[in-house]
Amino acid sequence: MSPFTAEIVGTMMLILLGNGIVANMVLRETKGQNGGWIIITLGWGLSVFTAVLISMDYSGAHLNPAVTIGLAMTGNFAWDQVISYIIAQLIGAAIGALLVWVVYSDHYKVTDDQPGKLATFATIPAIRNPIHNVIAEMIGTFVLVFTVLFISGPNFVSADPSVPAGLGSLGALPVGLLVAVIGMGLGGPTGFAINPARDLAPRFMHWILPVKGKGDSDWGYAWIPVISPVLGAALAAGLFALLN
Repeated sequence: MSPFTAEIVGTMMLILLGNGIVANMVLRETKGQNGGWIIITLGWGLSVFTAVLISMDYSGAHLNPAVTIGLAMTGNFAWDQVISYIIAQLIGAAIGALLVWVVYSDHYKVTDDQPGKLATFATIPAIRNPIHNVIAEMIGTFVLVFTVLFISGPNFVSADPSVPAGLGSLGALPVGLLVAVIGMGLGGPTGFAINPARDLAPRFMHWILPVKGKGDSDWGYAWIPVISPVLGAALAAGLFALLN
């Protein structure tokens, strides 16, 4: 499997399972309806674990443009591969969102909650305050990228030199636990996108798919979970370079 394909497949699995968990919690007449925030955050952590496990040996399991950019900024990933990785992540996220809609199609039909339907695709702030929403997403992504860089050390070492550095250098389980604790501790204000591909591509799918009674895709908010994680990754990379 090529790195490009691995990023598609890994990100697809991330969104299929992660947004699938949200759908199971918020859509009507599911087996998991009203399961709560702890289930969602743990579920996202396990989704990351699964996605990293699948793609780590082929692409380094970035699965997130912020991670890709953070690695490139610290010299641990080639800049000429950044665009192809981000494209793969967007494609994978779109496919994952499509599959969630397919799996829960009957439940979208019986759910009247428009924000709830959108939440199964993209993030929505608990309190809409752009400045605070940007800060929350920045800090959450900073924790993710800084921890990846800090634990891995100044120089990433891969068992296979042909495999790019990435989340896979940590192992799948630590990364999954990291994402779960970010969600529990910092995810309350915005739903912790901490990943531009995770929010942008599924939001686009919400916009184009014939989801019954879906309402607005909230494009006015969409820039925050795209720009803020990149800023958080840049902050993490800068501090990491300063400390090393």
